Amino acid sequence: MRISPLLFALLLLVPAAHAAAPAADAKPAAAASAPAPDEPDLDDIRNFTRIYELVKQAYVDKVDDKTLMQSAIRGMLAGLDPHSAYLDTAGLKELTEDTTGAYGGLGIEVLQVNGELRVVAPIDDTPAQRAGIRAGDVITRIDGKPVDPDALDEAVKQLRGEPGTKITLTILHENAVKPEDLTITRERIQVASVKTRMLEPGYAYIRISQFQDDTADDLRRKLTALVQKNGPLRGAVLDLRSNPGGLLTAAVGVSDAFLDHGVIVTTKGRLKQADLSFSATPGDLLNGAPLVVLVDNGTASAAEIVAGALKDDHRALIMGRRTFGKGSVQTVLPLDDDHAVKLTTARYYTPSGTSIQAAGIAPDIALADLAVSHRDEAPQLIGSERDLPNHLKGDHENDGHRDGDGAALALEDYALSEALHVLKGMALGKPAAAPDAH
Repeated sequence: MRISPLLFALLLLVPAAHAAAPAADAKPAAAASAPAPDEPDLDDIRNFTRIYELVKQAYVDKVDDKTLMQSAIRGMLAGLDPHSAYLDTAGLKELTEDTTGAYGGLGIEVLQVNGELRVVAPIDDTPAQRAGIRAGDVITRIDGKPVDPDALDEAVKQLRGEPGTKITLTILHENAVKPEDLTITRERIQVASVKTRMLEPGYAYIRISQFQDDTADDLRRKLTALVQKNGPLRGAVLDLRSNPGGLLTAAVGVSDAFLDHGVIVTTKGRLKQADLSFSATPGDLLNGAPLVVLVDNGTASAAEIVAGALKDDHRALIMGRRTFGKGSVQTVLPLDDDHAVKLTTARYYTPSGTSIQAAGIAPDIALADLAVSHRDEAPQLIGSERDLPNHLKGDHENDGHRDGDGAALALEDYALSEALHVLKGMALGKPAAAPDAH
């Protein structure tokens, strides 16, 4: 298997390791025999070798050398952070599928956290979302078998499979006491990362479910087509809720689509090649029309780069819940044609120089995770002139949207209805804007 060039869209070029030169103040004689602080201790090497031999000799089942070495490599990387990993042929294939949005599975992004398999976010219009899986859920069992904290990689692999096959997940929802069994049928996941529609005349809704290699171009095409059909925009809501992230380059492209200037994101690591800075280029798809960004605890990684850039550059108002807090960059380093290491090589920083690692992005306007429901009340017989029987028809009676339309949106999506209210306030006194053709 050849590694697709797609995998390197966000890579930082890392040179081969060089032997460290001796320090200028290195001491000779007795001190010279002591190991350097960053060199492995001989006792640790002996312990590793001894344990390896003990497993080979005494473990209840025979284990071959290849399995033991791969397990040792995976354990070494897993001990660094939740995002570094060893990728075999299947792992490289999955990574390619993630960045293109096409694979057989459930449509769910998971993370290994403290021995648990935790849901970052379900992807829109996938079996996972339709089954009711939510950001923050913990998968405790797969097909009735407990998830082994020491074999989480295998548990993740079980989530994918041939379309049409079923899998039963035992899910513990956030703040729930009792787990729930969900039987889900795998499908061919073909994720369209960008969706657009009009909320009301002049106000657009932009949903980005994850950041793939074509997300920025798809955004430009669909938003331009929306305006050509419906006319200039007075504002837009960008929905990044339950967006698990994706490619760094896609996040930069989406941020640039709404920014005319300014820094988008910087990355810093131990190696010089990891220190990068990305800035916006002239051209704003909304031509300065107000923008509200919806986020929640499932907004992660590349989605946080976009939210952070639009917030720090004062381009958008952020509404919702504090974001996930993944502020690191992973680089895929090939070992050969069939194996690679996904290694955390840098932290990223928002334009203000803030690292959101483990802290997330605080919204400008916080919204609780609420839902609106109908209240039982006596019917109103007469609410306005148009409710009167045989009322005189008005020239503008059907213009715009009735109050019930706003109530319908609130029932469907409370946070989105609140974002639309705020957006209308921001748009007062500002002319509608057609998208920039750049």
